[in-house]
Amino acid sequence: MSDYGYVRVSTAEQNEDRQMIAMNEAGVPKGNIFADKQSCKDFERPAYKKLMKKLKPGDVVYFKSIDRMGRNYKDMIEQWRIITKEKGADVVVLDMPILDTRQQKNLIGTLISDIVLQLLSYVSETERINIRQRQAGGIAAAKKRGVRFGRPPKEMPPDFEEIIRRWEKKELTMTEITEQYGMSQSTFYKLKREFEIRWKRRG
Repeated sequence: MSDYGYVRVSTAEQNEDRQMIAMNEAGVPKGNIFADKQSCKDFERPAYKKLMKKLKPGDVVYFKSIDRMGRNYKDMIEQWRIITKEKGADVVVLDMPILDTRQQKNLIGTLISDIVLQLLSYVSETERINIRQRQAGGIAAAKKRGVRFGRPPKEMPPDFEEIIRRWEKKELTMTEITEQYGMSQSTFYKLKREFEIRWKRRG
């Protein structure tokens, strides 16, 4: 029987130290800790898949919190079933002692763990959906107020007419334009079209 730990952060910039400390305090050998640095949209994670291949009956898998396992309600329930039923291993969620399948190894204990897991997973996913909806609503409201997102549009240089004239006469190459005026080729053509439209309106 072996103890394993699973650690996950969503991006390479995030720090997994707190989870590592928790695994160390739980007595999980350092060499048995599997860590992924990617989002939890699914369970196609390299370290997690390696962990699942190693699991044997009687092993124990530690998670710092239930959201480190995942956030998708249905997928989490399925993974819990695979670990506890198919693999015959135990699961321990350190931040939620009631989610410890080593305790009360009977039908009632298993039932309680499964019910609590389903409840927490549902709450976790519901909160994630609500956050996305609030963000989308906030963005939509901001757009109605005229707030612009993303990079500000590149302004047309005061001497843009001269730039176009020199480019058309091959006195300036596209590379020189992009380097000297800090604009991409696509931006140049976009501004050129805008300039030509303004020129026509003047006429």
